[in-house]
Amino acid sequence: MTSQPSSSARPTASKGKSSLKTGAQIIVDTLIELGVDTMFGYPGGVVLPLFDKLYDAPINFILPRHEQGACHMADAYARASGKVGVVLATSGPGACNLVTGLATANMDSIPLVAMTGQVRTELIGNDAFQEADTTGVTRPVTKYNCIVKDVKDLARLIKEAFHIASTGRPGPVLIDIPVDVQVNKTSTDGPDKIDLPGYRVRTKGHARQISMAAEAINNSKQPVLYVGGGVIIANASEELRALAQKANLPVTTTLLGLGSYDQSRPESLDMLGMHGTAYANFAVQECDLLIAVGARFDDRVTGKLDTFAPHAKIIHIDIDPSSISKNVHVDIPVVGDAKHILAEMVKEVKHQPRKRWFSKIAEWKKKFPLRYDKNSSEIKPQYVIDEVCRQTKGRAIITTGVGQNQMWAAQFYHYSMPRQLISSGGLGTMGFGLPAAIGAQIAKPDMTVIDIDGDHSFNMTLTEIPTAVEHNLPIKVCIMNNGYMGMVRQWQELFYGRRYSKSYLSNPDYATVARALGAVGETCDKKADVPKVIKAMLAEKRPCVVDFRIEREENVWPMVAAGKSLSEMDGLDILERLI
Repeated sequence: MTSQPSSSARPTASKGKSSLKTGAQIIVDTLIELGVDTMFGYPGGVVLPLFDKLYDAPINFILPRHEQGACHMADAYARASGKVGVVLATSGPGACNLVTGLATANMDSIPLVAMTGQVRTELIGNDAFQEADTTGVTRPVTKYNCIVKDVKDLARLIKEAFHIASTGRPGPVLIDIPVDVQVNKTSTDGPDKIDLPGYRVRTKGHARQISMAAEAINNSKQPVLYVGGGVIIANASEELRALAQKANLPVTTTLLGLGSYDQSRPESLDMLGMHGTAYANFAVQECDLLIAVGARFDDRVTGKLDTFAPHAKIIHIDIDPSSISKNVHVDIPVVGDAKHILAEMVKEVKHQPRKRWFSKIAEWKKKFPLRYDKNSSEIKPQYVIDEVCRQTKGRAIITTGVGQNQMWAAQFYHYSMPRQLISSGGLGTMGFGLPAAIGAQIAKPDMTVIDIDGDHSFNMTLTEIPTAVEHNLPIKVCIMNNGYMGMVRQWQELFYGRRYSKSYLSNPDYATVARALGAVGETCDKKADVPKVIKAMLAEKRPCVVDFRIEREENVWPMVAAGKSLSEMDGLDILERLI
């Protein structure tokens, strides 16, 4: 949607009256009314009226070094806090630089409001300086967007944007605001309540469907609970844990679902999918009932669709009806808010011992644990993450880049809390880790925040280090530096005869770069130094970057190659030899 809501869809509440205010002042006042205390963004010509009003506003404004960084920061702020992230950019190149961040948030269902400046209304469409069709450009990567043509609509549209971004299946919403709308005056503060007749969200699941799902769980012999990021978004982790423990269900999660269930619990199967655990994948392939909650059956989870969970009846709980049976046929759909639905299901499920099923799972766990060569003289990335997890007692917030570093962080750091892993799942955005760490640290100033990054991912946004320095953010960055675009190199090794075409990059000395940018910088190239380097890193009160020179051709195992079934995992023989 790119135009303003039709008059039939506009709020019916009466608008409040106040003295004449400029559009820029209305924006600031509305943001404060909505509880916004933190924003991210970058100034430019057509947003100067707004920045002038922000000068005196009680809003913590974070200035990045690039608009993409700002969008990732706002995204991670939302993921860590559960609030709506807010990002601001100017017209043309500023707005276009948000696109990757908006697409990242859109794929992962993150509540985000982006406000962009636009040229004067009478110039729109005339190729004015720094003009871009922002609503057209961002239409495919936002949940909703609009352009404000009349200052009288401004407060209402901002309130609608926050409502749409944060309800139902959350997502990014963009408001494009011409500069003349920012300087024009009006007396309206917008509606007190939002009422969009064309936008209705179903929160309570159908009672009959919930009962059918509970009955199926009670009758199953080999069930698996398959959990996605939607459980964390819905703040439904407690209800999920209650269901799993009352009904005695093994639990596997997607990448973005990590933390929704405590991985130290015996029911945990850890992550499933392309680089998931063998025991999770085998359990899914042999289960007779798959209970999907807040997950969308992504191709990285299912493998070959024709062979996915071939013996299972499938329950799918999701607030987005368009996700039901989109990729996989669902036998029992339950549309609504996961928190409410799981709470209702807990009342109806019964405890079942399932001794034979858990015995089989225990055999898989014993035979196919996640392993690496602990006797290697080189630094194994898994060892670094193991040690980070040990020294933080598994209580840090972890952000990641994308690629091998992301998968090792998912496999070898053990998550027990929701909103603990912040990573780009659906879009797989390299460069996400560092700005995400900044956003998460601002949201959670008392938490230890660590970016487990790859050298290629870090290269893309390393200019955000000064942002962390400027705001005295004690983020930690662990670079898994193998000199390669690691996952690309792994695929080239396995499927392209080790022809490493353009996957190698001559990296700078990251410790020197970090120090030049005002942070602490260290290099670790000896295995024996890993524990003390991590200890020193964790003790730092300033931004700290550690360049771990890891084994260059280490691979992520196990791996389900594209087009293969979950039961066809490469690397299991390698893991078995590491016993």
